[in-house]
Amino acid sequence: MASTSLPDCTMQKIRSFIKLIRVHQWVKNLFIFLPSFFALKILPLENLLHLSLTFIAFSLLASAVYVFNDWMDISSDKIHPVKRNRPLASGKVSPTEGLLLILGLLALSAALFLYIDNQKVMFFSAVYLVQNILYSIKLKHIAILDIMLIAIGFVIRLLIGGAVTETPLSHWIILMTLVLALFLALAKRRDDVFNFTRTGEKARKNLQGYNMDFLNVAITIMATVVIVCYIMYCVSPEITAKYGDQIYLTSFFVILGVLRYLQLTFVWLISGSPTAILLKNHFLQLILVGWIVSFFLIIYLKI
Repeated sequence: MASTSLPDCTMQKIRSFIKLIRVHQWVKNLFIFLPSFFALKILPLENLLHLSLTFIAFSLLASAVYVFNDWMDISSDKIHPVKRNRPLASGKVSPTEGLLLILGLLALSAALFLYIDNQKVMFFSAVYLVQNILYSIKLKHIAILDIMLIAIGFVIRLLIGGAVTETPLSHWIILMTLVLALFLALAKRRDDVFNFTRTGEKARKNLQGYNMDFLNVAITIMATVVIVCYIMYCVSPEITAKYGDQIYLTSFFVILGVLRYLQLTFVWLISGSPTAILLKNHFLQLILVGWIVSFFLIIYLKI
């Protein structure tokens, strides 16, 4: 009987495409669910369906952005100790195939957004797309502005999530998301500078705008701001009136999570990809699950 399995070369190409669109990075897009989670609007099935469709549509859009960024970075990625293994940099996917993949992802994303038919969602998604095109072409080469744009991308995810269920965003959730994203982006830049000092290979043009002393101080400042901001959020009259006095207990997981990430950054020297770290580090996963469960118990079950 003839085998119906695909040839090895075809399977390798499919795996390269999957790697190129970075499905594992879709975990970042879970921020879309946060506004509804905090506003107690996530459980109605209609809301959950709309949020899920938006998550898929935005994830396809984000994947198109990732492919475009890799396409722009082919030459620089080839000299990076890790990024040289990316499909475009390694030659497993040709530049032409990369461009066709971008167009296909954008078409699928646009079709879903049109089906969802939410003008605010489409507007914020368009802003995200334009911002990241400019980022990939020019703005990522400007130190400090590059990490700020990354952080703004997470805020845009929140705005999209709020627009889906018409949930107003508090200044707290926007501020905490911004400073947390800055903290993670700075840690990622520290990994780039560390690799540069170790190998002498500059994988980013903007590395002259960073050094270890600056990044160590900036990371410490952002870590402090994240913790202080979250504690202030937990004890603010607005939040205690909405969720109750026990909400401060969730700060235990935030403090523990920040300290763990600082340990990974400064002691174990692994801060290159926040998503990869989260997906591999069981301690961080337990902390995140603990935070979600504690919040759910307090705001949904009123424990």
